Amino acid sequence: MDYAIHYHAPDPMAYIALRVEGGMSEKSQQAAEIGLKNALFTVCIYDQEMLIGLGRIIGDGGTAFQIVDVVVKPSYQGRGLGKVIMTELMTYLDQHTYPGSYVSLIADGPADKLYAQFGFTYTYPYSQGMFKMYK
Repeated sequence: MDYAIHYHAPDPMAYIALRVEGGMSEKSQQAAEIGLKNALFTVCIYDQEMLIGLGRIIGDGGTAFQIVDVVVKPSYQGRGLGKVIMTELMTYLDQHTYPGSYVSLIADGPADKLYAQFGFTYTYPYSQGMFKMYK
């Protein structure tokens, strides 16, 4: 792999562009700036200077963690980069969680197959994921 892995927040505009290109919802620049700096952990994959992959962990750092923003630029998909991102995120979680820590994520589309490889299971029928997005 000739890509560089970094563990710091990307440029907010590059983050927004990658999310949109990857089929995720657009975020405002202000929300991206605040959210990116408040993540517990961020992993980015770059091809030269171009952001091509990303994943973050947010939460309280003790009882609750959430994996968010796992995305790979469409032209780079199918190269195992999603698995690289998840491996980095799981390494962080293995070192920073406690007995009883709850790690959640929302699996879009076929990504549930990737997450299952890392031990994630469906919450249903015990609970149902819900959301509200502000516009």
